[in-house]
Amino acid sequence: MPPNAYLLGRRRFTRALLGAAIAARMADATRALAGDPELDARELTVEGAGARHRMTLFVPRQPTSPPAASVPPHLPVRVPLLVLLHGLGETTDEQLGARAWSDRYGLVTAYERLRHAPIARTSTRADWTDARLAEVNASLAAHPFRGFVVACPFMPQPRGSIDAYARWLIEAAIPRARLEAGARLDDPRETMLGGCSLGGYVSLEIFLRHADLFRAWGGVQTAISEASAASYAARIEGAIAKSGARDILLETSDGDPFRKANVALAAALESRGVARGVSVLSGPHDQPWLREAGTIEALLWFDRR
Repeated sequence: MPPNAYLLGRRRFTRALLGAAIAARMADATRALAGDPELDARELTVEGAGARHRMTLFVPRQPTSPPAASVPPHLPVRVPLLVLLHGLGETTDEQLGARAWSDRYGLVTAYERLRHAPIARTSTRADWTDARLAEVNASLAAHPFRGFVVACPFMPQPRGSIDAYARWLIEAAIPRARLEAGARLDDPRETMLGGCSLGGYVSLEIFLRHADLFRAWGGVQTAISEASAASYAARIEGAIAKSGARDILLETSDGDPFRKANVALAAALESRGVARGVSVLSGPHDQPWLREAGTIEALLWFDRR
């Protein structure tokens, strides 16, 4: 075989293998997105408020709680809405960002594990201590996980003001999520906001600007500095003074580079008399930690609101 023909054949073979690998990964991702019996996944493009971004919406396939007596039986059961923002690593790609919580952070499997408690370890790492895992399972045995609609919008990397993104989220993304899922309309008691790492920071800034629109805010390994803790505590106190009582979660881990900042914020809120939940787990700041324990802890906290 002539050398050029050999090289051409090798290149075609390599391209074919690469194409097959990419197709397999896409198929796996599609199955992971659509294959869970607990959640119906819908990929949306949301345009409005001067922006256009992708969003993945997860709607429970089964009612999570019985309808209120005042709701006519022919209407769908309405459930709360949780909005989750992703981290820095997915800010450059709309699809990666919209599917970060499902494909990378373990949202779908965490939801399923909570709905089918007790929780069992799926990793050999020590992200769960025996004591904490026992507490989680005892809580689920006493009060089963009910669940909610989860909206996972793409979040671009913030450059300058966060206000433009906040406007798109509030005026376009959240109304679209409610319309698609039948979540309660115009009721802040039924809408919650959270995020991981950079998404924790951005969601906190949005919450501080619009606390009247959200029942709770929860940050998972929120990317803030220790020096900013006192300032954030004052701003949270001020926002709650205007909007009324709101639930706050600060979830971190002993290997999280933002642990000291989150613990300092928790202490500053405590000194101001602001109620908050604090969770310091074992493990590093990475996606395997989220898939094993971090996302489960966050979803369980939001469920208890």
